[in-house]
Amino acid sequence: MILENIEKIVANSVLPEAADVVIVGGGIAGVATALYLAEAGVKVVLCEKGQVGAEQSARNWGWVRQMGRDPIELPLTMRSLELWREIDARFGIDTGYRETGITYVCRTKAEIREFGAWAQHAAAAKMTSRLLDRKGLQEVLPGLSDRYSMGLYTPDDGRAEPWKAVPQMAKAAQRLGAVILENCAVRGIETTAGALSSVVTEKGVIRTDRALVAGGAWSRLFLGNLGINFPQLKLLGTVARIESAGQVPEMPVGGGDFAFRKRLDGGYTVAMRNANVAPITPDSFRLFAEFLPTLLTSWRELKLRVGSQFLTELNMPRRWALDAKTPFELIRTLDPQPYEPFNRKAIKTLAKVYSGFADARQTHSWAGMIDATPDAIPVIGEIPAISGLYLSSGYSGHGFGTGPGAGEMMAEILQGKLPQVSADPFRLGRFCTTKSKAP
Repeated sequence: MILENIEKIVANSVLPEAADVVIVGGGIAGVATALYLAEAGVKVVLCEKGQVGAEQSARNWGWVRQMGRDPIELPLTMRSLELWREIDARFGIDTGYRETGITYVCRTKAEIREFGAWAQHAAAAKMTSRLLDRKGLQEVLPGLSDRYSMGLYTPDDGRAEPWKAVPQMAKAAQRLGAVILENCAVRGIETTAGALSSVVTEKGVIRTDRALVAGGAWSRLFLGNLGINFPQLKLLGTVARIESAGQVPEMPVGGGDFAFRKRLDGGYTVAMRNANVAPITPDSFRLFAEFLPTLLTSWRELKLRVGSQFLTELNMPRRWALDAKTPFELIRTLDPQPYEPFNRKAIKTLAKVYSGFADARQTHSWAGMIDATPDAIPVIGEIPAISGLYLSSGYSGHGFGTGPGAGEMMAEILQGKLPQVSADPFRLGRFCTTKSKAP
């Protein structure tokens, strides 16, 4: 992924001495929270170790969907979609959001069972999703291969542009008074009587009694230095951009082994659906028991791989002093290599899905590190071990679409308000792995 492709902000240059809230991490979870806090008049400072929106928030598919979500997460994703619809007009920005609808197409008996069952969740939630037979698929997706006999269509799902959405939100937050610092890694926190009292960055100290860790794939490492065991592993998601002269729908479409989305630049973002690389790292062994149930049910979707990342993380410090350089300063941006066999297979499959993709040409490819929890549900809320410390992480590949809703929820929690959507399912305590040790 070329960082120059990601829209840039003009970061603030002066580190404030104090703030109401300090946010650690400039992905969509942190930036959306900063946006809604700033709108509410809260004095918020966001510190990003590298460039805002440059890791997984810019490297995902760009789908904004309710369809297919875990029923536990569904109320939050439905609220998030409402916010996506209004966010550009509300804040005077351009995230590239378009309400195009999304369709999953089914070919195998297993896929038909999966989405047939999920349609029942959609009906219970009063969603617009509906099942389509072969004829219905052709009406919604003209030219689709007749190898697909059923589909699940949600007309009010949509898409946005990951390379620009988060920077646009960050710029809006700045206009509302948020201070956003780039190349400013947070090294840790200081406490007084067990409660948060300040955040220590590489550029100085910010006094505050509330801080949010929204570090994506880095959250586990950051919290580990505080004695907090957050069960989170990294998955490598691979994506490509293609160009095609044929007629292909504007709507994002996914099947058992492919996914594509029309881009505003005229190309298509494509990937293999249900396919990620799971790098074997030291944390894979430390968290084996927690992730074993997921591995047993999802092993077909994961390619386990031992590579250089094992040694990189084995040699990476897991504890450091607040006056020492941290791993966040040594690696400003995670920019992993894509797993090209996935891209080649996805493009080959697409030619069978739509004849318009027969001449598809790959122009770019990239990869991002997905922050995954054992149950694939994020943590959004307070960390019980340290009063004033909060966490928004572990989105397991759902963070972009869920981002505005999660940001609103976290902003409400940080202000002591009752969230519009219940935060109970997202408590860290469900893992029972938080230690009471404070720094």
